[in-house]
Amino acid sequence: MVDAWNHYLAHENVGRGVVLIGHSQGAGVLTQLIANEVDGKPVQDKLVSAFLIGTNLPVEKGGKTGTFKSIPLCEAADQTGCAVAYVSFRADAPPPANSRFGVAPPQAQNMEAACVNPAALAGGKAGLHAYLASSGNLLGSSEEPQPWVKGGSTVGTPFVSVPGLLSGECVRKDGFHYLAVTVNADPADPRTDTIAGDVVQNGVIAKDWGLHLIDVNLAMGDISRLVESQGAAWLASRKD
Repeated sequence: MVDAWNHYLAHENVGRGVVLIGHSQGAGVLTQLIANEVDGKPVQDKLVSAFLIGTNLPVEKGGKTGTFKSIPLCEAADQTGCAVAYVSFRADAPPPANSRFGVAPPQAQNMEAACVNPAALAGGKAGLHAYLASSGNLLGSSEEPQPWVKGGSTVGTPFVSVPGLLSGECVRKDGFHYLAVTVNADPADPRTDTIAGDVVQNGVIAKDWGLHLIDVNLAMGDISRLVESQGAAWLASRKD
């Protein structure tokens, strides 16, 4: 990973800004790369932003830094050189005591797992611009989505957008810090009132995983808009 990063910087970057995005184990590897090769070093100037999703990024409780000393959590759409990190759970199914996500590792004393809502960087609840897999085989789960529209035609595209159906908010509960996702069900609306995305093993939902399979999908539209805004801000800063 380090060799690939250094090769990219030496031969492919040609002065451009960099957005680093990873999920789950990939986010864990990126966290190590950023901590060892970017944080506090001259190359940090190239960092537009980092998205470390589906991993427990330790930060000081209530703070903006921790694992990274000079790369804070993002708080504004035009902020650059910052990080977005979160794990997701259904609002009505918070992390159980044995959850593997939403908590900093024991060795990270006085720290918590970071949570930044891409749809509301300053905090609070906001609608999520999700792009969800239209069929279960894209989820890597045995769980099949319910029909997207009651009595409607089958969705033929790989992904589907559901405006207004989902909202998210970073919450702290029972020692966990996570993106709580609410499904805004409306029986009068012909659209589905639920979403797939849980890890299902032998017909049983593994609650300690939360919505890990769709962490990125839940806010993909918000992430895309945020990267666009941050990229524009990074370029503008080079013109000063």
